[in-house]
Amino acid sequence: MARVIPVVRALSANLNVPISIDTYKGSVAEAAIRSGACMINDVWGLRADPELAKVAAAHAVPVILMHNRSSWVHAEIKERLGGRYVDIPYENLLEDIRRELLESVEIAHAAGIPDELILLDPGIGFGKTVEQNLELLDRLAEIRELGYPILLGPSRKSFIGYTLNLPPDQRIEGTAAAIAIGIDRGADIVRVHDVEMMVRVARMTDAIVRRNNQSH
Repeated sequence: MARVIPVVRALSANLNVPISIDTYKGSVAEAAIRSGACMINDVWGLRADPELAKVAAAHAVPVILMHNRSSWVHAEIKERLGGRYVDIPYENLLEDIRRELLESVEIAHAAGIPDELILLDPGIGFGKTVEQNLELLDRLAEIRELGYPILLGPSRKSFIGYTLNLPPDQRIEGTAAAIAIGIDRGADIVRVHDVEMMVRVARMTDAIVRRNNQSH
């Protein structure tokens, strides 16, 4: 909180934009919302801290529920390309992800969070191998079929680096491809590092695949 709350306060005081707090801790989310954040992004899908769902419900703020099977047991790190996951066990990749996301939705419902405040993040890069990330991105529409808005965060991720054999600072084109495909497959929000360039990618993709609704 000492690190993030001053940033939330400064942003909310100086910018008229929605602020999302990325945390799995209820106490951090509570402090951030009181300081100006208006959305919670939980990379553990409400599974890590039972208080987080209560905080989201009490403040009636949107919550992003991410799928995550991260484990250091399955992590491999290379100096140039960074970390990736290997040998992550799934019985059926998309069905497992869908089921576990819906389990997070059930936790949200039990705390009193309504459907209209729930967004799903398939968790690109979190507990998935390079090949699994590529398949998940290609089949993102199957996550969209669950009926919730989709947030996608492929920006500079290791699955791009390992596919193209490029370090993080050279993954802009790979990110652009992932963003374009993701929007085509149903992503509603994209989380990126290279904002100016990816806004252009998103707008161009919208112009092609979402001609009747270009507000994304």
